[in-house]
Amino acid sequence: MDRRLRLNRIDSYIFGQLLVALLLVTAGLVALIWLTQSLRFIQIIVNHGLSPWVFVKLTLLLVPSFLATILPITCFIVVLFIYARLAGDRELTVMRATGLSDFALARPALMIATGAMLCCYVLNLLLVPASLSTFRDYEFEIRNQIAAFLLQPGVFTPVADNVTVYVQARGQDDSLQGILIEDGRDPASPATILARSGQLLVNAQGPVVLLQNGSREQIDPRTGRLDVLTFQRNILSLAQAAKAGTPDMTDSAEAPLGALLHPSDTLTDAEQSKWLVEAQRRLTSPLTAISYTLIGLVATLTGMFRRHGGLVRPAGAVVAVTLLVAIGLGVNNLAARSPDLLPLIWVSVLAPLLVAGGMLLANRGPR
Repeated sequence: MDRRLRLNRIDSYIFGQLLVALLLVTAGLVALIWLTQSLRFIQIIVNHGLSPWVFVKLTLLLVPSFLATILPITCFIVVLFIYARLAGDRELTVMRATGLSDFALARPALMIATGAMLCCYVLNLLLVPASLSTFRDYEFEIRNQIAAFLLQPGVFTPVADNVTVYVQARGQDDSLQGILIEDGRDPASPATILARSGQLLVNAQGPVVLLQNGSREQIDPRTGRLDVLTFQRNILSLAQAAKAGTPDMTDSAEAPLGALLHPSDTLTDAEQSKWLVEAQRRLTSPLTAISYTLIGLVATLTGMFRRHGGLVRPAGAVVAVTLLVAIGLGVNNLAARSPDLLPLIWVSVLAPLLVAGGMLLANRGPR
């Protein structure tokens, strides 16, 4: 009974330190990545006077994907640091003196890694696809709405690489006067559109400009003569000019797992391979939380005891995890080119887990 109580106290002591460190390190890394990624949205928000809530909503929708990516790595960092500190403070020596094996000492870390793995599965299978899909739809809406904010009176405004709009005056009801548009979307026949007046409208597809009493002028590429076409009413879509894309197109990162495992026949062979690789990545990447944790435990718990600690084994663990991350990326790229290599994704994840787990189990007996 006393031994069981002692084990529970030791487990709680190590588990508490691991949990606090994991929360702090993960929050810090997520905040750092969020800050670096959010810089590309700040210019849009500031230049066009959009609400700060737009910036917050856009960037927060990316947080689940950041968390799913870094959680296995933060598990490894925390386990390596906490157990190395326990070893340096001789706390592991005292715990071993009570008859605890390395496997028993590793139990709190494995509990943390299992929780992280389950969180990654929830993120990969549910939250990340939903958040990325919402992010893409919201970004599509914002980019199309920005085209309306871009039109400032007396300014030549490039709303796309090949479309420039000038308006002489703009009313509070979004009425426009003195409109000049340089439309170079067709390189073979660029056009100049002039209109006395117009109206800026917003529909489901984005903002459009209703032109009234104008003309369209362009050079005939066959004859070299200037063609002039007058009109009473014409419509120019700024959403198409901005090349924002359409929200109907689904990316593999946004698709549910079932669609990834059974890609549509309308996709090309390369796209189908990409979808299959994404499905295997979602199923295997959470397992890296266990394998990376086991590597950290092997580096800190196994081997000969050194009075003043050592840096060789922890450094080797860092190198090993770095190589595994690189190998995982390389295997995913190879599998995307050749679907026959899809089993290698599972091998690259399960092999380190089995090897590190076997090394830890080899030291299961008390010292």
